[in-house]
Amino acid sequence: MPQVTVTIAGRTYRMACGEGEERHLEGLAAAYDARIEELRASFGEIGDLRLHVMAALSQADELHEARGRLAALEAEMAEFRRASSSGDERLHLIEARLAEGVQRAAERIEELARSLNGAGQV
Repeated sequence: MPQVTVTIAGRTYRMACGEGEERHLEGLAAAYDARIEELRASFGEIGDLRLHVMAALSQADELHEARGRLAALEAEMAEFRRASSSGDERLHLIEARLAEGVQRAAERIEELARSLNGAGQV
């Protein structure tokens, strides 16, 4: 199992990860470290544990908001799919009515053509 070394808040950690996930884990650690540094710049030295908790809660809040947006988008997509399928059904009904109208018009034209042909033969 691959291992990577990451630095968070000035401390180095050796961590195991899945094959091919090394860069991803390093990126996550760098993002977390950056969040801690942002908080440190905003609040000063309030203790490492407190900074870590605040950073974790901040990222958890972002994840919660992202999940909410994802759920809203999934609901919107489902609504689009329902509207699209009902639109398809309406389109089929319109096509069927149009086909009936064309068929009736063709029958009427044939009747007229027969009557005109019959009138000319008298």
